[in-house]
Amino acid sequence: MIEAAMIWNEPNNKSHWDIEIDPDWSQFAEMAIVAADAVKDANPDIVTVLGGISPIDPLFIRNMQGKGVLDHVDAIAVHGFPLDWNLWQIGEWPQRVDEIKALTHLPVWISEVGVSTFGAEEVQLWGLRRTAELLKGRAPRIQWYSLFDLPQAWGATTRHREAEGSSYYRHFYMGLIREDGTPKPALEEFALHTPEFGICQWFHFEDPRLDEAVTWLRRLGVRSVRTGLSWADSFRPDALAWFDRQMAALEDFDVTLTFCFTPEHRGIAPHHTSPPLVKEEFAAFCATMIERYAGRATTRMRGVA
Repeated sequence: MIEAAMIWNEPNNKSHWDIEIDPDWSQFAEMAIVAADAVKDANPDIVTVLGGISPIDPLFIRNMQGKGVLDHVDAIAVHGFPLDWNLWQIGEWPQRVDEIKALTHLPVWISEVGVSTFGAEEVQLWGLRRTAELLKGRAPRIQWYSLFDLPQAWGATTRHREAEGSSYYRHFYMGLIREDGTPKPALEEFALHTPEFGICQWFHFEDPRLDEAVTWLRRLGVRSVRTGLSWADSFRPDALAWFDRQMAALEDFDVTLTFCFTPEHRGIAPHHTSPPLVKEEFAAFCATMIERYAGRATTRMRGVA
């Protein structure tokens, strides 16, 4: 059920990695290397992916290349939201992907692409159609973010939250399905682009939307799903019971499992964006989850990277 392990999420975004503690990403690079190696030791057939970068920054990839990270992963991933957060137009998507491809022989995945309905639901519909025109056939994995709107009461994982103005509130409108469970206009259009388009859907700890999500994914013809298991959540009571339930629900899909979020008590700073005190502890978490949910080896996903 697990095709790939993604090492962290958006490491070049300060909402996900503390660049004040690690300004040149040396600690991130060391952590990513030991984690990717641990995943391969646990199951050599799992595709290891460098955490999807946002913004799409060739200089960050060069940095990772210089620090040896690209020698330890099978693929690179990028995230793009030109109609919401990025400072470039949607028609530049092919150029942005090609800029990263030019730096390495590694495949480049698009593990998050999406359009919010913050301004208007019609914008998302148009943006999805245009994204499909621009990106189909350009990456081994294209995963739309996301299936569900983020509930208003939950809060988005960003650094400055409401101080970001409209940039913050767009996080709550990225889904193809509204918070009340009703479809948006783009949902029907999305079904025309599966299975080539997959879904990126984050599930919160003991997320009540899990079963509903699986029903929708099957109905839409989705094959590839990107989600995450939080290292921080692993210290909660009954964490394994929740992880087991989440993974069992997704067993019919090709899952990219993202590992991220530092437990407060295991970070240099008490925050989920902090580099860990002991990088090998994060690596051990990754390996344990792969062994639990992917076993020692499979061959069904050869060629994905």
